[in-house]
Amino acid sequence: MASLDKEPTVPKDSFDKKKTEAETDGFKDQLFDLQNTLFAEKKHSLLVILAGLDASGKDGTVSHVFSSMNPMGVNVKAFKAPTEEEQEHDFLWRVHPHVPAKGMIQIFNRSHYEDILVPTVHKTFDKDIIERRYDIINAFEQSLVDEGTVILKFFLNVSKEEQKERIKDRLTVARKKWKYDPADKTESEFRDDYLKVYDKIFERCSPKLPWIIVPADKKWYRNYIVAKTMVDTLKALKMKYPS
Repeated sequence: MASLDKEPTVPKDSFDKKKTEAETDGFKDQLFDLQNTLFAEKKHSLLVILAGLDASGKDGTVSHVFSSMNPMGVNVKAFKAPTEEEQEHDFLWRVHPHVPAKGMIQIFNRSHYEDILVPTVHKTFDKDIIERRYDIINAFEQSLVDEGTVILKFFLNVSKEEQKERIKDRLTVARKKWKYDPADKTESEFRDDYLKVYDKIFERCSPKLPWIIVPADKKWYRNYIVAKTMVDTLKALKMKYPS
């Protein structure tokens, strides 16, 4: 995989917006049926990890791609900075309660990878502690797979210019102001540092569960890639309703 600064953030010219949006609507209809089968069969579960820089579109992906699904079968967990209680336990302590049960779809808006990203960029932990976390995460995810969980890991790749515009919108657009956090601007100054850490994560945590790099400057294309990948993945399980 090429480094993130060389990965595209926009779709190829061959993609037409209206046609792609229509295809996405079709995928969402399929997701409704596939989710019902997943829930009824209860042989598998699906964990969807959404990663990306601030304003890359994680919230928007959740609200658009998963809007057609039955809320009874989907859970969303947003991982923010660890609380004082969470910091008193091992770093996966706050993650374990949110792994999906059989038949369920769980979305992680940010994830356990934050516990590598932030400490590395801001140098809050020793390097040997962070290095061990790569192996711990690989073992954790493999244990989920061994128990029947399918894991999809998406990185929403947004350009520096688009990220700036979206953070700016949070200051000026009324319906987005609630999202504004002064830390967004501060953290955006560490953009290159975060991308370097993500490059290492993709290298160290990809062999069996590769990351999917999603060009995310155009929201309609981002939604298309995520929806299509989920449909293809769920269809490959060859699920059936119980007789």
